[in-house]
Parts: sequence; C-alpha cells; structure tokens
Amino acid sequence: MILGRTNNSVISVLCRRNNHRNTISATIYPLQLLQQPSTSTQSSITRHQFSSTTPTPNDNKPVFQSIGVAGLGLMGHGITQVSAFSPTQKIIAYEPQQKFLDSGRFRIESSVMKLVSKELISQNDADSALSKIHYTTNADDFSGVDFVVEAVIENLDLKKKLYTTLGSVCKPTTIFASNTSSLSITELANLSDRPEKFVGVHFFNPVQIMKLVEVIRTEHTSDETFDKTFDWVLSLPKKVAVKCGDTPGFIVNRLLIPSLIQAMLMLDRGDATIRDIDISMKLGTGVPMGPLRLADYVGLDTCYYIVEGWTQNYPDEAAFVLPKCLKEKVQNGELGRKSGKGFYHWDGDRCLDPVQ
Repeated sequence: MILGRTNNSVISVLCRRNNHRNTISATIYPLQLLQQPSTSTQSSITRHQFSSTTPTPNDNKPVFQSIGVAGLGLMGHGITQVSAFSPTQKIIAYEPQQKFLDSGRFRIESSVMKLVSKELISQNDADSALSKIHYTTNADDFSGVDFVVEAVIENLDLKKKLYTTLGSVCKPTTIFASNTSSLSITELANLSDRPEKFVGVHFFNPVQIMKLVEVIRTEHTSDETFDKTFDWVLSLPKKVAVKCGDTPGFIVNRLLIPSLIQAMLMLDRGDATIRDIDISMKLGTGVPMGPLRLADYVGLDTCYYIVEGWTQNYPDEAAFVLPKCLKEKVQNGELGRKSGKGFYHWDGDRCLDPVQ
C-alpha cells in the first residue's frame, strides 16, 4: 500500500501479488472523491442491482449477530475494526499463527486508541467495540458465526485450504465472503462447496477511512445471501456499498486500469504527448493527476502485471491489451516513481518533467 498526496488529494494504492496467476492487483483512487458524496446524490440512490446504496434505517439491528474475519493483515485488521463499531455483537478474529494474530490485534487497538486520543470517539465507545473482538488461532471458533470474511493473501491454494477448513467447522447456513481484489469470485465460490452462499466484499484500503465497498455476486449466489451481505455492509460505519457482477477488476479497477492503458496506446500511436494527455484529463475531467502520471505513481511494473494477467485469462476481451511503450519501459527498468523514471522523471515522490 502506498499513500501519496498531490494537489490536496490523497491517492491510495493497494498492490498485492496474486501467487496463483502471477499477477498484481492494484486499487487506485482519489480519497476525497469517496469521502465526500453529495447529499443530493445519496438521497436519489436506489437499491436496485448494480446501483450504489447508502445506509438505511434500523442501523441498530444487527444483520449478523456474529461474524468471523480470517486473516488480520492489511485488510483483515481494518475489516475487523470497522465491524466492531457496527451492530454486530461478536467478531471472531482469526490468524493461524500467534505472531500474526498479535500483530493484527496491536494494529486494531492502536488505531482505536488514536481515535480516542483525537477525541473522535469516547473511551467507553472504544472499550465497547474492542470487547466484541475475540482473537484466536483456532479455526474451530468459527463454528457459531453467521458470516465469515476471508482476507488472506492472494494465493488460491491457501484460500482453498481455508475454505475446506471453514466448510468443516461452520454452520451450513454460514455465508462466506472473500475480500479478494484479483481472483474470480466464481472460482472461489466453487472451491467453497457452498456457491449459493458465497459473495465478494471488496473493501478499499485503508478500510477505516475509505467508504466504498464493492459487493460482488456470481450466477450461483442466492438472493438471500447477497441481500444479507449487502445490508451488513450498510450497517458498517460510513460505508457506501455498490453491487457488481463477477467481472475482472470489479467496478473500480475494471474502469480505471483500461483507462490508463488507453493513454499509453495514444502514445504508441503518436496521437498526443505525455504532457498533453495528462493536462487534458486533469483540466478536462477534474482528476488530481493525469493517467500517465498516475501510472508512474502506481508503478509501471504493477500496471504491466495486472494487464498481463488479464490478457492471459481473458484473451477475447478487447480492452485488455499491453501497450508497446509499457512493455519497453518495464523491460528497461523504467518503472515510474519507484525507479526515478517512467513517463516522467521523479525525485522521490516529486514528479518532474515528462521524459522526452
């Protein structure tokens, strides 16, 4: 995860390597665009499929009395924390190794105490939330939960092993949800042996701050499973849920990454210069930085591996192509901000002139 600030906007980037397909997935977004939805927009949003939705009444009635979170890393500890401030009464926080469990617990408790020190919440609120979390290295403790969020690393074999364990200890009615940002929800659902009770819940990093959650259904997901999961997301503090089918990259990455690629293809064709492409998008659409500078910021190797994985797994998708300029820059070690040169020259996090 990389956090950077530019033009009073925060860009958050989450990069995770997919060990199964040798790809990297990334989520990139201007923070304030998700933190400040307009009141008028929120009031007009409906609950129909593929629409965004804001919290509904009955906020104090828990959708699930108890939930589990498997994995307390970068995403899992944040999901656990925000869940503790929801109406859910019990959260089982699981890591198979004690050192990772302790690390996740430390991050959660430190984060909550910072909120207290900044007087954003009271000590009583903090104590109440933290008391809901039960930390464990024993997967059998998931036996009584109504809902489990899987937030382990993007390794299909590891996830398969976890779902086998969950299937043996959880109730038949327990819903499974994956926070994957790169793997197919349908593929994971088939591994779970309960595909009708399987959904995707893609949180954005940092979970405690970012409002958006993509809720993904497959052709096997039952309406009851999806609706309960969607309502659970709405019960979390300040979350905005959107509905999506199981498409590569879901909504955000499916739209964002191809837009970066199109900017690179314009360079390949000689349609416009780096400077003019970025200025046009910045001034014409109001984004904090143009697509080529953003690609540099994310890392051109990251962009390359995302698209390479998509082109291999979805060869018939015309939007998934590898631009010549991207291939060349990665081959030459010009990876953008991290290497000091990409489409731009960089001095640390400071973007300099375009490369001629």
